[in-house]
Amino acid sequence: MSQSQSQSGPESQSRPGSQVQGDDAAVAALLDAFEGELVTHALPRDVDLPGGAGTLVLVTLDNGQDHTRPSTFGPRGLLELRAVLERCRERAAAGEIAAVAVTGKPFCFAVGADLSGIPQVTRRDQAVAMGRLGHEVFGMLSDLGVPSFAFVNGAAMGGGVEVALACDYRTMSSAVPAVALPEVFLGLVPGWGGCWMLPQLVGIRSALTVVVDNPLGNNRMLSGVQAARLGMADQLLEPADFLERSIAWAADVLAGAVTVERPEVDRDEARWDAAITAARGAVTQRTGGHARSAYVALDLLAAARTASRDEGFAAEDEALGDLVMSDELRAGLYAFDLVQKRAKRPAGAPDKALARPVTSVGVVGAGLMASQLALLLVRRLQVPVVMTDLDQQRVEQGVGYVHAELDALAAKGRLGADQVNRCKALVTGDTSKAAMADADLVIEAVFEEMSVKQQVWAEVEAVVSPECVLATNTSSLSITEMASQLRHPERVVGLHFFNPVAVMPLVEVVRGERTDDATLATAFAVGKKLKKTTVLCSDSPSFIVNRLLGRFMSDMGRIVDEGTPIEVADRGFAGIAPMPPFVLMGLVGPAIALHNGETLARAFPDRFRVSPALRRVVEAGKRGYYRQTEAGPVLDPEVLALQEQPTSPVVLTAEQVRERVLAGLAEEARIMLDEGVVAAPMDLDLAMITGAGFQLWNGGLTPLLDRSGTAETATGRRFLPRGVADVAR
Repeated sequence: MSQSQSQSGPESQSRPGSQVQGDDAAVAALLDAFEGELVTHALPRDVDLPGGAGTLVLVTLDNGQDHTRPSTFGPRGLLELRAVLERCRERAAAGEIAAVAVTGKPFCFAVGADLSGIPQVTRRDQAVAMGRLGHEVFGMLSDLGVPSFAFVNGAAMGGGVEVALACDYRTMSSAVPAVALPEVFLGLVPGWGGCWMLPQLVGIRSALTVVVDNPLGNNRMLSGVQAARLGMADQLLEPADFLERSIAWAADVLAGAVTVERPEVDRDEARWDAAITAARGAVTQRTGGHARSAYVALDLLAAARTASRDEGFAAEDEALGDLVMSDELRAGLYAFDLVQKRAKRPAGAPDKALARPVTSVGVVGAGLMASQLALLLVRRLQVPVVMTDLDQQRVEQGVGYVHAELDALAAKGRLGADQVNRCKALVTGDTSKAAMADADLVIEAVFEEMSVKQQVWAEVEAVVSPECVLATNTSSLSITEMASQLRHPERVVGLHFFNPVAVMPLVEVVRGERTDDATLATAFAVGKKLKKTTVLCSDSPSFIVNRLLGRFMSDMGRIVDEGTPIEVADRGFAGIAPMPPFVLMGLVGPAIALHNGETLARAFPDRFRVSPALRRVVEAGKRGYYRQTEAGPVLDPEVLALQEQPTSPVVLTAEQVRERVLAGLAEEARIMLDEGVVAAPMDLDLAMITGAGFQLWNGGLTPLLDRSGTAETATGRRFLPRGVADVAR
């Protein structure tokens, strides 16, 4: 395919972003808003192409930091890139160069817009100007007078992907770990060309996957290999000599030795519209209509079938103007900041210098949870891990699980043979707790019963050193009571992991009444080495996530028992949790939900209630409320039969369910803060995002309660000051 056919959408001859020249005041205000911008520099150098193909200007995007601070685009970086590309255009017109290529610093191509200044963007025209500036600069890559190439060497997200899309040709390293347009996840849309360019390149169905489905699917990322297969790159290359081979490939393209062919995009109106309609239905089912950015993205993608480039870009500008000034984005940025910053500096954590070294770990139990913990511990800590259980068969099953999972990781290419063998050698099992006598940390994951756990700790304390940290994975029981019969209760701490352990980021670090700072510091240090998000909480029933989930499940159970159908209740919570509550019940397990509910009902009988129907579901041995069919999940008729119909049913609408359940969550969150369960509302939000999958565009929980007015209605005041997670008004 020729260069002029690289974006085969409706034609537009005028250059994008021409209106930017009239936005000088807004751009100046943008520069003020982004005063602290870490500028991504555009560093050009001439490269002689092999085979006498001429000179290529290689522009490297680099913010001067290592890979832990990926390159992003703020207004200063965009203006610098514009100046470099203007010079390239002049040189192309003079016949001095044959091509221009863009690549990134080691391990990073570029990861999108610099969002740090968004809270200081106070006017819609500033947001629109940011969109126009990006469109103008990136649009120059398809209007240089010579072919442009993107050599995608590392992570590419958001504006980084849009830079690549703006180029005529793209190579991709097979080692690229992440390619994504994640904007909808935060409450934005791909606003520098992504909503128009991507469907022109890969078609509407694939574009919907990248722009809408993946962000709403807990922000799924594509690997470089997957992105290339989708059509987002023309050539996939190995990482060892990626840049050299990319330059050689570009020379071959220029010389005509390589012809880039791309499938024709299906522009049939009926099929395009059908894909949009199906996606719109899926978005509504997932979000309950509460994720504005997803619908805006769908509108832009729908229009891309017939819109010219200028029309598509102008629509993106207007969308950015609306969304940047929305509460949804501000909540998303608040949540993003929690995950990226507060998670790395946990509130209330003691001085890390107090942490004791952990050179050996014991795991009490060899069931599924214990085995998952052993796998994580040996992979991340690279220290001996000994598992114990009541009999040899259980021990062998636990160790066997770890070995099998290590083999599975090797088969996927995520672990080398030497790593697998080393980890396997580090994991052992025994029926005697004496095997963990040398452990610096012992974590238990046995049956959720206080007497059982107290017996375990008594046996462990008899064989380990006085300095050994004893960590319980309990999801709801009192740490203080669990440690009360020990000689050294100060070394007992809660480390509550979430299932599946390898996937869920959160670990609740629970401080008992006697837990000392050295123990707590060790728990936080271990959590960091395990690459988990740690949140400190006090020793209270069910801690953070399970207490809040328990409250809404208690209220949901009451609502259904009073007469509202399960499917209506489930719809009422769409767009808050990652799945409907009664679907979540199947993932958690009704028996575990019942146990958590009973714990909370004993502790707080005025607010928590155990549904009789849930008891019947557990007694019947049912594992969930839904059955999986080819058409998707459907309510299990046997479970429905266990629901007793009230004599005077109260049937709520989905919106009424939502209001009632949110009011309960607001009340419980306020009580938890007043009790000192966590230090601040931000910790509640961080825990619910990383432990329960609450949506970023809601800000987790408390910004949603503030924005909806529920916080003030239910508790008399907001959780956060205005402007923290919404637009200051």
